[in-house]
Amino acid sequence: MTHARKESRKKLMAFTPVFEAQQKRLLGYIVDLTLKGAMVTGEKALDVNLQFSIQIAFPEDTPDLTTTHILIPARVAWCRQDESPKYFDIGFEFTEVSPENTRIIEAVLERYQFSGAVDGSDSIFL
Repeated sequence: MTHARKESRKKLMAFTPVFEAQQKRLLGYIVDLTLKGAMVTGEKALDVNLQFSIQIAFPEDTPDLTTTHILIPARVAWCRQDESPKYFDIGFEFTEVSPENTRIIEAVLERYQFSGAVDGSDSIFL
């Protein structure tokens, strides 16, 4: 966590689950999102540098989307205990973002993002 992200994250207001795609295991829920990665809060810690495809399930009422979910290759960039001892915050770095996934993420951010970070700062490390 020595390098600040170059892209500010957007906190999402929608309920957005994230699954490990192959085993369909729930990893947690998106807290914030960019075109380069996401922060997810879940109940289990994940090993840093673990790589797999994740499935992000977006709300069904998002305009201009042809799908309600995307599959995207990702790497666990970091994992740390959340403020609540029951949860972990997990930073995912997307390792490959297709043009279609870019379009979908942009549409979701446009529709569901907060207008600003809750604490006045959207500087979180990935």
